[in-house]
Amino acid sequence: MSSPLRIERLGTPARFLTILVLAGPALLAQEALTLRQAVDLALHSNPLVAAADAGEKEAEARIRQAHSGYLPRFQFLESVQRGDNPVFVFSSLLTQHQFSAANFAISSLNRPDAMNNYQSQLAVEQVVLDARQTRRSVEVARFSRQIAGEDTRRSHSDIILDVLRIYFGVTLAEKNLEVARQSVDSARADLVRAESIYQSGRSTQADVLALRVHLAAIEEQQIRASNDLAVARGALNDALGVSLDRAFELTTPLDSSVGAPECTIEEYRRLAAENRPEMRQAELAQRLTRAQQQIAGASYWPQVALQGIVEADRQNFFSKGGANWFTAVTLRWNLWNGGETKARVEQARFAEARAEALRKHADSAIHLEVRKAYLDLRAAAQRVEVAAAASAEAEEAHRIIQNRYQAGLITVTELLRSEAALAAARTRRLAAVYDHRIAAAALEHAAGTLTADSALVN
Repeated sequence: MSSPLRIERLGTPARFLTILVLAGPALLAQEALTLRQAVDLALHSNPLVAAADAGEKEAEARIRQAHSGYLPRFQFLESVQRGDNPVFVFSSLLTQHQFSAANFAISSLNRPDAMNNYQSQLAVEQVVLDARQTRRSVEVARFSRQIAGEDTRRSHSDIILDVLRIYFGVTLAEKNLEVARQSVDSARADLVRAESIYQSGRSTQADVLALRVHLAAIEEQQIRASNDLAVARGALNDALGVSLDRAFELTTPLDSSVGAPECTIEEYRRLAAENRPEMRQAELAQRLTRAQQQIAGASYWPQVALQGIVEADRQNFFSKGGANWFTAVTLRWNLWNGGETKARVEQARFAEARAEALRKHADSAIHLEVRKAYLDLRAAAQRVEVAAAASAEAEEAHRIIQNRYQAGLITVTELLRSEAALAAARTRRLAAVYDHRIAAAALEHAAGTLTADSALVN
């Protein structure tokens, strides 16, 4: 049986650790944090969420950019020209409305004086026929926006699963530390018992020394468990996107109340095919590449555009000059561009084939993930039952062995073996409960149904 803790018997490191453990709640002001609160905090503060949101806004901007192809283009051009080229001088005088009869002189026509032409030009162009390139570009941008939305949904599901793992990882580390403390208390009680038996002459000093060595090993395990807990808390804060020094008291218990899978494996596969972001992205990628192929093929066809230009020409920037305008209907048909259009069409066709292959790969990989998660959950549920029974049996066995050692019926070796078996059984039970809870979340994640509103989170 365990005896009360006697700090005065401990060495300096162990005494410091014990005082820190006992005084910890008073030294650190901890905030209560449920699993749902942790998930909400992560979905608000985690940098990956901000990155996904920025990706969606980037895709929305591409939609607006593609829509701009339906609108006219306005361009303003200001230029300054100077020269004595006869054609330049003749045309500049005309556009400036400065041409006179004197300019018909042969000498002026052949050898004119150099002159300036300040030209201001406002041009507008509206494409009225482009073989649906603009329409297809808008479709591509919309597909990209939907893919970005699925990226956000996948990011949220990944973060929720990660937070759930780390949150209960902290709880597991706390319970492992508690197991280590129980083992230390039990080892100290055994040491006191061995010293009493030795002093009564019923054993040798070797038993006392063996238990002291055992106690030192258990204390070392407690120190490691305490360090593991500190590391786990830091990992949780990192996943939540908060300061690593912020302290939380986790209030959602680590239990095995989840149970076995509620649906058949085929039902989970159907859910995954419908809900997994990766499957939706693969389908959208196929549709996107088809639209890109149509855009590439549209380059074989002509474009028709309306143009209008308003122009003002003068000899210096501030003087009055001539104003002119003209309109045009332009047909642009790229009859040969070195095979660029053909290469773009082939590139888009291969991209579509690649997207189809990736969709099939994603479908197979997701089905495998669902199958693994389903089997893991079933196995975890069975492990919880076995580990719980083994832990209870180890508790009772150790109680009997302690009493038999007290009566001098067994050796210290059997007592130490029982101590180790009890600690291992407790640890295995905790690990089985943790694996069970995580396996249930992993199955929902594989099926694409893990959200902040899932029962596992709440």
